[in-house]
Amino acid sequence: MPARESPRHVSRTGAQARQWRPGVSHRARRRVAPLAAFQRARILRAAVEIAAARGYRRATVTELVAHAGISRHTFYGIYESRDDCMLAALEDAYERIAAVVTPAYAAQDGWAKRLRAALIALLAFLEREPESGALALSYLVGDGPRSPELRMAVLARLRGVVWDGRWQHKAGRELSPLTEEVVVAGVLAIIHARLRTSPERLGALVNQLMWTIVLPYLGPAAAARELTRAVPSPAVTSLALPRIPLPIPAMRLTYRTARIIEAIAQAPGASSAEIAAMAELADRGQMKKMLARLLRLGLVESNAAARAGGGRTWRLTPSGHELEAAIRRAPEAVGR
Repeated sequence: MPARESPRHVSRTGAQARQWRPGVSHRARRRVAPLAAFQRARILRAAVEIAAARGYRRATVTELVAHAGISRHTFYGIYESRDDCMLAALEDAYERIAAVVTPAYAAQDGWAKRLRAALIALLAFLEREPESGALALSYLVGDGPRSPELRMAVLARLRGVVWDGRWQHKAGRELSPLTEEVVVAGVLAIIHARLRTSPERLGALVNQLMWTIVLPYLGPAAAARELTRAVPSPAVTSLALPRIPLPIPAMRLTYRTARIIEAIAQAPGASSAEIAAMAELADRGQMKKMLARLLRLGLVESNAAARAGGGRTWRLTPSGHELEAAIRRAPEAVGR
């Protein structure tokens, strides 16, 4: 799949970065950049959910920032536009699909067996994450950002995998140059339509889809055998969303809590006001309550004598550092 990152998805630097957040101290502003990956995961999740609920064309930056709970400053510090954000969400979806499908494909011997294993893994992923799947498939069938490069790259890879079937077809049977294009387009259209109506039953399509793929290359007898094959249950562990182990069993890790943990990790010894600025929490009363809660949970510690005037400073405890490391490994899991 195409690489997840590209230059347009990198946080702004230079003069733009210096103007990123008026009113934030220079020290706090320097430390806000490492939070971009965490903010990016939040924005991408919002993009997927909005596109699934309302459609790509109706999504706006205003709706994205409201749904993600971030400011417009943060959004434009990471993405240039709505389309830029949606393309990043698509790249992320294709990368996660590839992480499931590619190992399944590589583990088998033989063209048809590999396709069957990959198809089973894909359909199971789409059942597990229908919103990401709907965004990815909608783009491939023509609804999405006006950027054909990503669409062409993904379709070319899919057609290339199907094209390998030409090495299997019997001599004397001529195949149309459009065979792979027709097969891939048809399979994607069927999956896309069923994903919108009954996503929980996608796995039942595998035999019929394999019949469609195999028929031009191996002939009707081989295609008929595909209809009688058993469909194994996918391994749940391969499709599980990443989870963050919480040091406190009863704790609920919200987006704002995670932002505070990340801010303190990047600025140990910062004041409450600096942490609030980095985490973009304007409500000082709420910030005070959240810090007090983290203090009770043993995730942070404060030092009232470390600053001139007796103001409190904050650091993570060992448990807090463990939680911060887990958040950094799987930022997309926060709040799930």
